[in-house]
Amino acid sequence: MSADAAKPAKPLGGWRVLVPRGGTWGDSVAATVRSFGGIPVIAPLINFASTDDPTTLANALHELQDGQYAWIVVTSATTVDVLKGERVEVPDGTRIAAVGETTAAALQLAGYRVDFVPSSDNSARGLVKEWPDSGIRGRVLIPQSDIAEPTLVAGLQKLGFAVEFVTAYRTVGVPATPEVARDVASGRIRAILVTSGSVARQVAEQLAPLPEQTVVACIGPRTAFDARAAGLAVHVIAEERSADSLIEALVEYAEAE
Repeated sequence: MSADAAKPAKPLGGWRVLVPRGGTWGDSVAATVRSFGGIPVIAPLINFASTDDPTTLANALHELQDGQYAWIVVTSATTVDVLKGERVEVPDGTRIAAVGETTAAALQLAGYRVDFVPSSDNSARGLVKEWPDSGIRGRVLIPQSDIAEPTLVAGLQKLGFAVEFVTAYRTVGVPATPEVARDVASGRIRAILVTSGSVARQVAEQLAPLPEQTVVACIGPRTAFDARAAGLAVHVIAEERSADSLIEALVEYAEAE
C-alpha cells in the first residue's frame, strides 16, 4: 500500500458546500471548507444596501459622536462597515457592546474598542441576559438592519434603558444563478450553510424543496429556529455563532455519517 493510499480521507472529501455570502467572509469560509476536502460553492443569497432614511441615520450618528448615548450596540460586521464608512468616532464616554466575537473582531479591526461581549450566547438574547449591571442607565443606540427582530430593543428597555433603533442598512435578497439552482435541485450540492434568518428565507424561497440528502447546517440555535420557520429541515446546528463552529459542526456530521 502506498503512503498516499494509507492517508485517511478528509471528512468533507467530495462534498460540494454552498457558502451563502461572498466577500472576505465567504473567501475565508471557502478556504476552511477546502482544508477539510470540501468543494466550496460561493453563491451570495443576501446583500446589503443603504438605508432608505439616511437623514435619521445621520442624525443618530451625529448625536452618538456628540456623546449623547451611554451605549452603542453593534450586532453585525455590516454595521461596523456603516460606522467606518460614515467616519464615526465613538467618544470615550460611550461604551460599545458587540453581540458576539465575530462582530467584536470587526470592530477592533476597524479601530473601535469593545467594552462588552456576551461570553456564552452570541445572540441578542444572550447579550441582554449577560448585560453588565453597572447601575448606569441612559440612552442606547442600536443601528441594525431594516429587518432586525425587536428582541434587543425590548430586552434593553426592560432593563431600564432609553433605547433608540435606527436602520443602518437594508438586507436584500440576491438571486441564485441558474447553475447553482440546478446543482441544488439535483443534489450535486451536498450541504448548504445557513448563516442567518435572512439566508434561511432566501434558501426556502429560491431553492426549496431541497433533496432529502442535502444537509442544512445552521450557525446557531436562533438561525436553526428561523430556518425551520421558513420550512427547512435542519441537520446541523453550530454550538457557537461563528464560521469556525459552523464548519466544525458540519465536519462532525460528515464524520458520523
